[in-house]
Order: sequence, then structure tokens, then C-alpha cells
Amino acid sequence: MIRIQLPSAEAERLDARFRATDDRKLRDRLQIVLMAHRGRARQDIAADLGVHRKTVTRWLNAYCAAGLDGLRPKKAKGQPGKIPAALADDVRRWVIEGPAKQGLDRANWTHEELADHLRKTCGIHTSRSAVQRFCAKIDIRLYRPTYRYERGDPAKQARAKEDLAELGKGRRPVNSSC
Repeated sequence: MIRIQLPSAEAERLDARFRATDDRKLRDRLQIVLMAHRGRARQDIAADLGVHRKTVTRWLNAYCAAGLDGLRPKKAKGQPGKIPAALADDVRRWVIEGPAKQGLDRANWTHEELADHLRKTCGIHTSRSAVQRFCAKIDIRLYRPTYRYERGDPAKQARAKEDLAELGKGRRPVNSSC
């Protein structure tokens, strides 16, 4: 049986942290320690929080071993991405220039097309979703093309207005009696 007896300053510090945090996992873990400090049995804590009794024991042991740091949620390690960060500039350039500059018959990139292009050019076998995460990490959106409206040549615009005016002079008025 794990008994937790906290000094009043430590109990107040944990209670203040419990009330201030937005992280649900940390709140539950702090609540386990605070409930155990108040004398609540492990099976009752587990029933109140909807967790297994062994989970309560695990977090009480973690708190006893490492204090508040033992309760903090840790980021899952997972496998590192297959697309190296050094390719960020190249991928950004490909997306900005468009697939046509890369010799593809496409108007816009898709994540799947970009994954296929990575495979063909760099030999990196990756999935559509991995390319999507990589693009999000380097702040690139494939489906938001940027359009540039450039001013036309003023001489050509004036010539076009004259041509349209000449076309309009030769027309007869149209009767609209429906």
C-alpha cells in the first residue's frame, strides 16, 4: 500500500497546479496524488477517475520517484520521418514553381504526386500522409495557389479598345421584342 503524506506547502502547490493546467492527462495524475494524500484508497480513486487500479499505483510510484516531473506527459517517440529536413528548400521550390516546371503534366501538386516525385528524384519512398505532415511542418500548402495579376501593356490595351470600338460601330441595334 502506497501512502502519500505531503507537506502542506507541497499539497497547495500541487493543488494550484491542478487548477491551473489545461492538460487533461496531467490533471488526472495530479488528482490521483492529491486524492491519495487525502487518504482515499487506490480502488476508490480508480473508480472515481474511471481508470484501472494499477494505473493509480503507477502514477503514485512515479510521483514518489520523480516528483512532479514524474507526472508530466511525455511525447511519444515514434519513428522519425523519412523526408530529411535538408529537402525543405527543394520541396518548397517545387511547390512554388509547380509540377509543370518539374516536367509533369499537372496544374497543381497533390501530396500523392509530391510523394511520387520524391521517390523518382531522390529515391525516398514515403506516403501521402507523410508528405502532408512534412509540408505542414515547413508551412507549405499545396492547394492554395497564389495568383499574380500583372498590369497589361498600355499600348496593347489602347489598341484593343479601338478594335472593339470599330466592331461596335458596324452593328445594328437589336430589337428585343419577346
